[in-house]
Amino acid sequence: MKIKVGDKLDEIKLPTSEGNQFSTTEIKNKKLLLSFYRFASCPVCNLRLNQIVKRYDELGKNFAMVAIFHSSVEHLNAYTSRHKAPFPILADKEYKYFKKYDVKRSFLVFLLNQITRAPKIWAAMFKGYIPFRIKGYLGILPVDVLINEEGIVEKVKYGKNIADHMSFDEIKTFSTH
Repeated sequence: MKIKVGDKLDEIKLPTSEGNQFSTTEIKNKKLLLSFYRFASCPVCNLRLNQIVKRYDELGKNFAMVAIFHSSVEHLNAYTSRHKAPFPILADKEYKYFKKYDVKRSFLVFLLNQITRAPKIWAAMFKGYIPFRIKGYLGILPVDVLINEEGIVEKVKYGKNIADHMSFDEIKTFSTH
């Protein structure tokens, strides 16, 4: 099922990068950014996490984020622990929620991104986000979902390429209004 504005999503229950069980029902009365990413060693995904972590305080106290990767707990921890994220990073090794919410995969888009998104990929790798071990689908396209305090989807972005996320300013506007 593709996520749409007005939807109320079911509980998402997955292990965190530290191996603890997490449920989205733990987030109550807060605005939420739910993001789906590729595999844990994805350079562009790690660059995005880094950018959000650096500016997370700007999003306010009434805001939470949950990041979901197509990775095992071990692989996720190895690549994302350096971010010291103030939000849960979850491992969906079985691709359960990616399937449920119609997160797209396209190997053709992945190949085209090697050309069209090369500057972003190189910028990520220069920051040290080098995918030594790729464990997950290469062609996953990101999805960002903004959910209000009542649990209703207010905005959804299904990315058209591997770096196509909502802008930070868009997230900040949602979180602070």
